[in-house]
Amino acid sequence: MDMLYNIALILVIIGAINWGLVSIANFDLVAAICAGGGRFGNINTLSKIVYGLVGLSGIYIAIDYFMAMM
Repeated sequence: MDMLYNIALILVIIGAINWGLVSIANFDLVAAICAGGGRFGNINTLSKIVYGLVGLSGIYIAIDYFMAMM
């Protein structure tokens, strides 16, 4: 596995954990780390960048998975 795949996978796992916490405890881990508060929806520019990277990582992992199946 290449380094880009590993980074993308880590970001996807962080995103999954974050959404699990939002669902279960209404706690946004990314907002707590980047924006200083754990309330869902409390975002700043750094949070938006992290959310964007998580989304792009999910797309990358999905494409890599489906290309490997072909």
